[in-house]
Amino acid sequence: MRTILVASSKGGAGKTTVATNLAAWFAVDGKATAILDADPQKSSTHWCEKRAALDTAVLPIDGSRRGWEKHLPDGVQRLVIDARAGAMAEDLEAFLERADAVIVPVQPSTIDLEATVVFLNSLVTHPRVKKGKLPVGIVGNRLKPWTSNSQQAVAQLGTWPYPVVAELRDTQAYVLMAALGKSVFDYHSEQIRSHQDDWAPLLKWLKKLL
Repeated sequence: MRTILVASSKGGAGKTTVATNLAAWFAVDGKATAILDADPQKSSTHWCEKRAALDTAVLPIDGSRRGWEKHLPDGVQRLVIDARAGAMAEDLEAFLERADAVIVPVQPSTIDLEATVVFLNSLVTHPRVKKGKLPVGIVGNRLKPWTSNSQQAVAQLGTWPYPVVAELRDTQAYVLMAALGKSVFDYHSEQIRSHQDDWAPLLKWLKKLL
């Protein structure tokens, strides 16, 4: 079982959007997929419940309680962990020991960028990250590429010691799809394909790791 941890200490960074769409991609690709939902809001769990009737359903697992490992069923090929908001590296110890990669979403605002720096500074204290054994990728989220604010944010992200593995544009499509238990990988329209293209670098990065 390959495991992807989606984490950020900043609430509203887009963890659940990244986690659910990533889980959907694995499922659409034919992998038996589960989401470990460690966020008390349970947004990923609700998304899974709405998706339950699809052939590409994703299994929700409660990750907010101790002993969640015992609830991982046999046969799961991909596990996506949606960490709780506000968690720092010390709070994510069990997940960091299990993960094959960490994805950190960040929005293009000074508050988000500064909060993410603090989070990454805590992350690098973990032995696996410090030794380069646990890859970390940055996802610029809710970007408006035509604005100087987003352009400056992406430029700043490029100076960080971790690769920017995706730049996701701001769109209401994610909100609408989440309400249906869907993802950008469940549709084939030309408009949605442009959003799928935003994910291509992240998916390519993960394929090399998994």
